[in-house]
Amino acid sequence: MNPSLLPLGDLSRALDRGEARPSAVLEECLSRTARLDGKVHAFLRLTEGQARAAARASDERRARKEPLSPLDGVPVGLKDLFCQEGVETTAGSRILEGYHPPYDATVVRKLREAGAVLVGKLNMDEFAMGSSTENSAYGPTRNPWDLERTPGGSSGGSAAAVAARFVPGTLGTDTGGSIRQPAALVGCVGMKPTYGRVSRYGVVAFASSLDQVGPFAQDVRGVALLLRAIAGRDPNDQTSSLRPVPDYDADLEKPVGGLTIGVPKEYFGEGLDPAVEKSVRTGIAALEREGCTVKAISLPNSPHAIATYYLVATAEASSNLARYDGIRYGQRAPARGSLLDLYEKTRAAGFGAEVKRRILLGTYALSAGYYDAYYLRAQKVRALIRRDFDQAFAAGVDAVVSPTSPWAAFRLGEKVDDPLAMYLNDIYTVPVNLAGLPGISVPSGFTQAGLPIGMQLIGRPFEEGTLLRLARAAERALALPRRLPPLLERT
Repeated sequence: MNPSLLPLGDLSRALDRGEARPSAVLEECLSRTARLDGKVHAFLRLTEGQARAAARASDERRARKEPLSPLDGVPVGLKDLFCQEGVETTAGSRILEGYHPPYDATVVRKLREAGAVLVGKLNMDEFAMGSSTENSAYGPTRNPWDLERTPGGSSGGSAAAVAARFVPGTLGTDTGGSIRQPAALVGCVGMKPTYGRVSRYGVVAFASSLDQVGPFAQDVRGVALLLRAIAGRDPNDQTSSLRPVPDYDADLEKPVGGLTIGVPKEYFGEGLDPAVEKSVRTGIAALEREGCTVKAISLPNSPHAIATYYLVATAEASSNLARYDGIRYGQRAPARGSLLDLYEKTRAAGFGAEVKRRILLGTYALSAGYYDAYYLRAQKVRALIRRDFDQAFAAGVDAVVSPTSPWAAFRLGEKVDDPLAMYLNDIYTVPVNLAGLPGISVPSGFTQAGLPIGMQLIGRPFEEGTLLRLARAAERALALPRRLPPLLERT
C-alpha cells in the first residue's frame, strides 16, 4: 500500500524500517489534498513551505537513524484554533481574520520537538461552537464518506482530513464532544484526554473549564503516539497536571481480560438510532470476547447533561469572548463615533449567529438575579454528574461504554434551523467534559448506507492508558475492513 495511506501507527513503523521517506509521504499527502480538498474543504490553509523544510530535516535524521520520536516525519494537521507562530489563526471566525500569532501553542511546540511535519490549519465551527462544522465563517466541511453529509464538529476539518487520508493524524479540541463525535461520524479514532492532561496554552478558548486538546488518527496506536507527544505539565497552563506521562504505546497490546466495562441504561434509550445501538452492542460483545466483564450500571443525572452544559459553556464563552473587540488584534469594523459604537459594529460583523446566540445565553445566565437560578444550579448538577461516574468506578467499573453519537452522519443543512436538535448530537459526550474524564471514540461498524458508527469508552481520571488498551482490544476484535471513503475509491 502507498505509505501515505497507512494508519499513523503503521506509517511510523514503515518510517522506522526505512520503507517510507518523510518527504515522499508529505508529497503524496499534499498531492491528494490538492486533488480532493476542493470537495471536502478540510483545510483552511496549508503551510507547504514549512512542511517541506520539516520533512527534509526528518529525511536527514531518519537516514542517520536518529529520529526524534515515532512521530518524526509524520504529517499532522492542526485545528485552526492552535496558535502557530506566523501562521494565520482564525478559530473559524471573521473576527480573527488576519491574526498571525507571535508564538506557538504548547502542543504545537511539542509536535515540532517530536519531529512531526505540520501541514496546515483545519476548518472548524466558529470558536468551536457547533456539532457539524456548518458554523465556520469559511464554509462547511463535508464528510468524505458522503459529501452531502456533515463530518461532525466542531473539529470537523480535523476528522475529515484523517478520513480522506490528507494527513495520518490531526489535533482537535473537545469541549462537549468535538473530537469524539466527528471521529465517530467519519470512521476514525478520536480521544479527549482527562482535563489537565494536555496544556491549553496557546489554544483559542471557548469554555475554559471544559476545553481539552486531543488527537485524531485512523488507528488507536496513532492516537496513543500523538497523545504521548503532547501530554504533560506546562508551566504556562496552571490547570495542567503534574502527573508523569506514561508510554501509552508500550501497553497497547496488553490483555484486557479481567477489566469490567459498565453499560449505562440511560445511554441506550429513546432517540438512539437502532443501527447505532446494534453496532455498539456488537462492540461490547467484542470486548466481552476479549475477556472483559460487562456490567449494567446507571448514571441517573446524565439526562440533565445537555441543559447543564449549555449553561456552563455559554457562561464561560460569554466571558472568554469579551476580549474580541477589534482593538488589539483581528478585524475591526469601520465605525465613527464612540468606542462603544466601534465595539458593537466589530462584534456584530465579526461573530456568526451561533456565537452570538451563545454569548447572549451566557451573559443572561450570569446576570444579576439569574446567576443563582441558572449558572449556580448548573454547577451543582455538574457535580452530581461527576458523582455518578465516581460511584460507578468505585463499584469496580474500569470503563463506561456507550454510543458516541445517537445517529450516523446527518445531511448538511438538516439541523441548522433547529439549535436544540443540533445540541442533542452531543448527548452522550457532554457528560464526559462536565466530569473532566477521558473519553475515546473507536469505529464499531457501518450503517446499511455505508456510513461509519463510533463506540465511546469513558475512563477514570488520568487512566488514558486503560482506555487506549480497551479501544485497541475493540479494534482488534472487531477487525473492521479497512475501507476507503468513496471519495478516494473514485480517484
